[in-house]
Amino acid sequence: MSAPAPVEVSAHAGEPVRPRPFSSQNLVRTIAGGYLPLIIATLIIALPLLWMVLSSFKTPHEILTTDLKILPDSVTLDNYATAMTTVPFGRFFLNSAIVTAVGATVKVTLAIMTAYALVFVRFPFKNVIFVLILVALMVPSQVSILPNYVLIAGIGGKNTLWGIILPGLGTAFGTFLLRQHFMTLPGSILEAAEIDGAGHWKRLWQVVVPISVPSIATVALVTIVSEWNDYIWPLIITDKPEVMTLPVGLTLLQNSEGGGGTWGILMAGAVLVILPVLIVFAMLQRYIVAGLTQGSVTG
Repeated sequence: MSAPAPVEVSAHAGEPVRPRPFSSQNLVRTIAGGYLPLIIATLIIALPLLWMVLSSFKTPHEILTTDLKILPDSVTLDNYATAMTTVPFGRFFLNSAIVTAVGATVKVTLAIMTAYALVFVRFPFKNVIFVLILVALMVPSQVSILPNYVLIAGIGGKNTLWGIILPGLGTAFGTFLLRQHFMTLPGSILEAAEIDGAGHWKRLWQVVVPISVPSIATVALVTIVSEWNDYIWPLIITDKPEVMTLPVGLTLLQNSEGGGGTWGILMAGAVLVILPVLIVFAMLQRYIVAGLTQGSVTG
């Protein structure tokens, strides 16, 4: 009797069987775990904005109807003309531009300098200060509204642009993000600059800042958007149209028009409010991913 032939053992024995790249199982997993949540999240974000833009071109009877009407019968700019002439829209825009430009510039500058000090400057209780910054990051901004109002109103800041700007000059988020990025910078670059006689001020603006543009642009973008869209604090500290910002001006627009036929005008005003932010976002969006991921990998 002859011995049985030896069984050939595969080199991949014991490894889990993986589906082929274009198999139905892999395709279902990709759609259910990747594309479907992405499509749902995109629709949740984009549909209200799309509806707002389309409604800004509709007449009142096209908005206030029981029959769903997605596209307007005819594109008209009457709502935009009414929104810009009913209230001092130009003044609102100028106030928002001043508050955003000054507030964002000071915030980003302070964040850069604070983060640099927390990483490269030796001084007592540095870690304690960083922990306090983290605590400030976790505390909701609504908690400080009443103390800020008492302080700003007490020093004459009510109905002034500097009264809107002053309470929010510190940014814990920007300081935290830039600190984490500055910690990943190679120390040899700063040591070489120090050997060449560069002090902290020159090292900050001629070495650290130029190689940290993505992170700084990310902080700047977040700060600009938050300053431009801020509503609660300008609403509380101002009650005169001369110093109101655009988000507060929309409330004034609603109060001045009244009735159910103002939805198209309000939608047009909302489009005019978010349009500058979208332009700034389009200009800086290429820095966002790079800026947020810098500092996440070390070594």
